[in-house]
Amino acid sequence: MRIKGLLLLIIICNLFSSCLYTTKKGYASYYADFYEGRKTANGEVFKNNKITAAHKKLPFGTKVEVTNLKNNKSIVVRINDRGPFVKGRIIDLTKSAAKEIDMISDGVVKVKIRYRKHL
Repeated sequence: MRIKGLLLLIIICNLFSSCLYTTKKGYASYYADFYEGRKTANGEVFKNNKITAAHKKLPFGTKVEVTNLKNNKSIVVRINDRGPFVKGRIIDLTKSAAKEIDMISDGVVKVKIRYRKHL
């Protein structure tokens, strides 16, 4: 009986947590060095050595897990800017974040992003 209860609890937790998160697939790119020192949309100074990203709509401060679908490497970034404004791209990463998921040589890679829903 205890095992059935535990299994039921695990199933409910998994169902509930999947309702709290959103997952999307698309393409990621990374910022050019040209943006170093400029202001981001939230007013911060852009630095390519930080682990941040741009997204078109997510609130500033949202933590987003980005997974490179080519090699399954992931990183969690914080949204502090708007963009990318290229069709099919869903997130722009700093160069440091892009290095962590080994996408520098490719430039643009297919990714999965996962973030907590804002209810």
